[in-house]
Amino acid sequence: QVQFVESGGGWVQPGGSLRLSCVASGFEKANHAMGWFRLAPGKERDGVSCIEGDGATYAAESVKGRFTITRDSGKNRVYLQMNNLKPEDTAVYYCGARVNDQCRFLWEYEYEGQGTQVTVSS
Repeated sequence: QVQFVESGGGWVQPGGSLRLSCVASGFEKANHAMGWFRLAPGKERDGVSCIEGDGATYAAESVKGRFTITRDSGKNRVYLQMNNLKPEDTAVYYCGARVNDQCRFLWEYEYEGQGTQVTVSS
């Protein structure tokens, strides 16, 4: 059974930073593509960023230059460093994992965590 442990959400003022962490367990291999998507009230699922098993990364245009996704080599553990946060970044952020080592759509994952709230406001 695949399980996720997500952490790092919270409240921050505009321009501030947060770092999200996610560990996925229950996989036989340690190189699954993993990433983050978010859900805000009244909005559709929004893909944020994805990192493949070999470390290749992809990010939504809305977060490029502000958010950075990384992973621990050889582990299904990823981080999302979020800088210069804006009120429009407010959402529940979900960690996801693919069945293989390739990202597909930034919002599409076969396995998903429970989410962590990120609130950006003054």
